[in-house]
Amino acid sequence: MGQAAILAQLVGVAAACAAFELARASFYRARRPGPARVTAEQGDSACARRLGVGARAAVLAVLHEERFADLSVPEVWAALLDEGRYLCSISTMYRLLRRVGESGERRAQRRHPRYLVPRLVASGPNQVWSWDITKLAGPVKWLYFSLYVLLDIFSRYVVGWLVAEREDGELAGRLIAESCAKQGVAPGALTVHSDRGSPMKAKPLVRLLAELGVGRSLSRPRVSNDNPFSESQFKTLKYCPAFPERFGSLHDARAFCQYFFTWYNREHHHSGLALLTPESVHYGLAEGIMAERQEVLDRAFAAYPERFVKGRPRPLRPPATVWINPPAPNTMEVTNCSLNCEVSVSHFC
Repeated sequence: MGQAAILAQLVGVAAACAAFELARASFYRARRPGPARVTAEQGDSACARRLGVGARAAVLAVLHEERFADLSVPEVWAALLDEGRYLCSISTMYRLLRRVGESGERRAQRRHPRYLVPRLVASGPNQVWSWDITKLAGPVKWLYFSLYVLLDIFSRYVVGWLVAEREDGELAGRLIAESCAKQGVAPGALTVHSDRGSPMKAKPLVRLLAELGVGRSLSRPRVSNDNPFSESQFKTLKYCPAFPERFGSLHDARAFCQYFFTWYNREHHHSGLALLTPESVHYGLAEGIMAERQEVLDRAFAAYPERFVKGRPRPLRPPATVWINPPAPNTMEVTNCSLNCEVSVSHFC
């Protein structure tokens, strides 16, 4: 900085700062007179306002008195002032307590339980179902219908749905039981995942799942990403061009859902299934459809090979496994035993 100041007298501040690649603000700040900095080596005598070692110990001793154990610092300061004693300011008391690690919250704090991350994997249909409830606007304001949807995460096939006037755990249990019977689900083969809504935690539903031999998995509180398949399916429903702003009646809502879920299962080419329909993946028709697609691509390749710069085209294939919260890449080798153990523990979180 001294060389820059000498050069500035000859060529000016701007040119000198440019030569030394120095900001002009830094140059002027260095030349501006200011108060002397206090260093640790100068000790307590460097500042007349600083409390000495003995005075700081005396303040801490007063703050540690039994009569002040349950009082805040401002209350201690006011009590001492009423007694005719002034030791230091409130901020100084806080600063001294911070140095000794005694300025934190002294009351017992509520700690939320640590919820395990639900990790579920499906390598075929009817292994993991995701379900949720969404609201459908009724004919007038504040009137809503409840749509229950059961979704197979491997095939994205809607295995069951129900439109009712309310949310109820018994209705959900009835839907799950009927869907299990329709799909021929064996006890112990299926895990049902949902969020932590009151119908999902209802005791009748919990007992029914235990009787059916169906595992139960719950999302973490306030974590919508733990139930991504149901959330995505509801978005597809409500972004459908035919989805009305309001339904005129419960019958209208059921009629629309009948149309929508038939289309969704049988005609909708799902982007997460290599543009196959959920029904074709759920009922094992995917291989035949992909073989037919391969034949079409082979004919196109034979007719116009110059259009395929990367060689013979191949159709997309659906994923072999589908996860809810997949583990990190270095821990992907998770056995079914350990996975089931983690899911069973999460039931009681």
